[in-house]
Amino acid sequence: MRVIAGVDKGRPLKPVPGRSTRPTTDKVKEALFNKIGPFFEGGQGLDLYSGSGALGIEAISRGLDEMIFVDRDPKAIATVKENLRHCGFSGKAEVYRNDAHRALKVIQKRGLQFKLIFLDPPYFHQKLAFDLDKIDQSEMLETGGFIVVEHHESVKLENTYGKLVLDSREIYGNKTVISVYSGNEE
Repeated sequence: MRVIAGVDKGRPLKPVPGRSTRPTTDKVKEALFNKIGPFFEGGQGLDLYSGSGALGIEAISRGLDEMIFVDRDPKAIATVKENLRHCGFSGKAEVYRNDAHRALKVIQKRGLQFKLIFLDPPYFHQKLAFDLDKIDQSEMLETGGFIVVEHHESVKLENTYGKLVLDSREIYGNKTVISVYSGNEE
């Protein structure tokens, strides 16, 4: 696992110890960033089920100003912090150990908006429809921003969630699906 492109291109990243997380492969990570970027001119992002932090760190390396990382697993939070230090990105990140739904409530209260949001929960503990509805209702996605959802192929997502509209859906390997949503101005 490594940073694919940007200022930290090639830097290795540590996975979360144990089997509690499923890292996004470099091939899938490269394909998804080619769809949504591949590079950014500033902005803020949210990595809601951060695991090792690889997706959010990749986004910082490719030009986002800062990223909020959220995960409820203490091993994941320790790994995110270690990977951020290793890349020199600690000053560009906020890292929180919290449940995703509680984190969305806090973010809503703060009135934050994001250029890029990653939703990559454990495959069999997904409440993605709830997450997407909450993000839409709270207007957390900036105009021109993207939500990247990594999910198991058995999870069926709608083409729209309020103003969020499915831009693309790709299957990688046997079971991994990447669905990309953007905001639709009505």
